[in-house]
Amino acid sequence: MSKARLFDLSLFAAAVGLALFTHPTVVLDGIYIKAMLLYWAFASFYFQLRIVTRSGNSTIDYAISYTSSFGIFAGPLGTLIYEILYRTTVYCYKKKTKTADPGEFLDTFFNIGSFTLGGTAAYYLYTLLYPLAVRLPAGYWLLFLLVVCVTTFLSSGFLVISFILSGDIKTRKEALHLLFRSRNLLDFSKVALTNALLLLLLQMEQWEMLIALFLLNYIVSLSFFTKSQIAQHKFERDKFEQMAYQDFLTGTFNRAHMDKMMNELDCSGEYIGVVVADIDRFKKINDTYNHAVGDKVILHFANMLKAHLPEEDILFRSGGEEFTIFLRNKSFRGCGLIVQEILLDVGSHSATAEYLDKQIEVSYSASFGLYYFKADQSTSMEKGYVRADQLLLESKKLGRNRLSSKNALLD
Repeated sequence: MSKARLFDLSLFAAAVGLALFTHPTVVLDGIYIKAMLLYWAFASFYFQLRIVTRSGNSTIDYAISYTSSFGIFAGPLGTLIYEILYRTTVYCYKKKTKTADPGEFLDTFFNIGSFTLGGTAAYYLYTLLYPLAVRLPAGYWLLFLLVVCVTTFLSSGFLVISFILSGDIKTRKEALHLLFRSRNLLDFSKVALTNALLLLLLQMEQWEMLIALFLLNYIVSLSFFTKSQIAQHKFERDKFEQMAYQDFLTGTFNRAHMDKMMNELDCSGEYIGVVVADIDRFKKINDTYNHAVGDKVILHFANMLKAHLPEEDILFRSGGEEFTIFLRNKSFRGCGLIVQEILLDVGSHSATAEYLDKQIEVSYSASFGLYYFKADQSTSMEKGYVRADQLLLESKKLGRNRLSSKNALLD
């Protein structure tokens, strides 16, 4: 058995030992049974709203904990009985929904032990400090904040130790990240206030108010959970769309997005300069070195193009070493000046690449075709792109490393 599993079982054994051989305080009467069933029911409902992350081969669930108030109310033995009931329910749910980890059964022993020890710590800390706290203004609430902080870090500390022993955590930075993950005063205050109110209502046997507080907490959490899920889904859709329209090598837009933008800009009435740019003699670069060096040249060229384009202009990788630019709402002269600046910049810089374990500098040039027009019914974006591509071929025929351009508004 691994060290991590021995640690998990030792936590469970320590929890059982403390519950049975210290003063348990729990009385298995109707009040305790009623309280335990209420906590069990709402904790099980609330489990659906947990935040789930992974660390190595293990799943970590983050959800509000009611352990502090119940631990203080029921004592070590009462907390152990409650945790066994609740964690067994969670285990059965995960097995039924097929979301259980491979070691879920032994993880259940860890959870029972960890949270029982947390509830036991809450019980003894509260019992020790309560006589002093009631003498202070808002002392009861401050005491609960302290209890929640201690029990939270105690449970997190157990988790960190288990992950270190299992090898899921290998550095101090990872351990500190897990220990303090999503821990802030607002979170602690929320848990402390909820548990402090729950304990007061338990002690006064205000069952209707207790249920109302559970329901309020559940409804508020459900609302935030739903909104966070909607935001997460939107983020994932946007990310997926971005990946679908993004060139993997250069990070620029790809041909699919170019086709989409051409459809959007058709008949828009915008004055547009379509620029088609191509690296000269690119095949020779690949043949002289290799495709990895060729990729570095393409990436260097893309970055040079990006550096000269205002935010409203759009750059696409429309082919292997070919790029297309939509220069928007500029004059013909303004479009020409941008391309001339790019030409000068490309000519004065070279791409850095690694070849045969050495850093090399690869000089290259590029040719450009610029077609300037108004996107209306008489000239479509597709037609503008074709004309710019023809002008690029003209630049190649004239010796490369140059711009050929045409202003369709003068025709």
